[in-house]
Amino acid sequence: MPRTRIDLTIPDLTGRRAVVTGGSDGIGLGIAIRLAAAGAELVLPVRNRAKGEAALARIRDAVPGAEASLRDLDLSSLDSVAALGETLRAEARPVHVLINNAGVMTPPERQTTADGFELQFGSNHLGHVALVAQLLPLLRAGRARVTTQLSIAASRGAIAWDDLNSERSYDGMRAYRQSKIALGLFALELERRSAAAGWGLTSTLSHPGVAPTSLLAARPELGRERETSARRVIRTLTRLGITGTPESAGLPALYAATSPDAAGGSFTGPSGPGHLGGAPGPQRLYRPLRDADGARRMWHVSQELARVSFPAS
Repeated sequence: MPRTRIDLTIPDLTGRRAVVTGGSDGIGLGIAIRLAAAGAELVLPVRNRAKGEAALARIRDAVPGAEASLRDLDLSSLDSVAALGETLRAEARPVHVLINNAGVMTPPERQTTADGFELQFGSNHLGHVALVAQLLPLLRAGRARVTTQLSIAASRGAIAWDDLNSERSYDGMRAYRQSKIALGLFALELERRSAAAGWGLTSTLSHPGVAPTSLLAARPELGRERETSARRVIRTLTRLGITGTPESAGLPALYAATSPDAAGGSFTGPSGPGHLGGAPGPQRLYRPLRDADGARRMWHVSQELARVSFPAS
């Protein structure tokens, strides 16, 4: 069936600094291009410099004169996150938009980060917790919008509080769900703490629906030599107009990060059938994210594991 083009009006971001993780390909690159087109000064923290340089070239092709630069970041290393925080704090430039978009998904065998955490929990969740903490002075100075990219996978499942690192039992999808639920709980508590203590930043959530991205592609470094069968199905559904494209899948995060109508604690995702694709619209919080006690617990546990601290509120 013919696909109706979905788009979003993004406000003028001239003079505003935006940091996007996972911006070197897929949904993140689409988000980066749109922010640059809106006038933002774009900072892309990347693990792979070659991919980052290719992304910069694409951004500048799409947006001549775009102000965009790379920084080094490996979310699976807390030392790397701390180094990025030190670099950006030394630049002393307020950050107005932070989009926590990067992620890894379903390694077939359990892998660990440089700090010994299960790879998905350590990278998707703890790496972003540490990044927010490291950048907090800059986020407060910019009265920033912090947008956390979740996944439709977080709509079910639960936190295994006695096995956060999947040491007792590992299942790739279960660990992925846990990492995204944990990150969502943290983002909601970040909004509550900021509002209570007057930090000035706003925390919003988004999810991209379903789109054919590199998350499920062949990733030899994750132990996946071929793309998954799910990715092949998603490509077919995208051609049929049922699921989103990498470009349309970035729109909920863009709305959550830039729209004046996106309130703190709001959750934005595709509004089409099953929330798989379609224009961005409000979403009901997934059941695993409605646990306020769990969010407070995750806030404290995450700081301890990520070796960071937020001001007491």
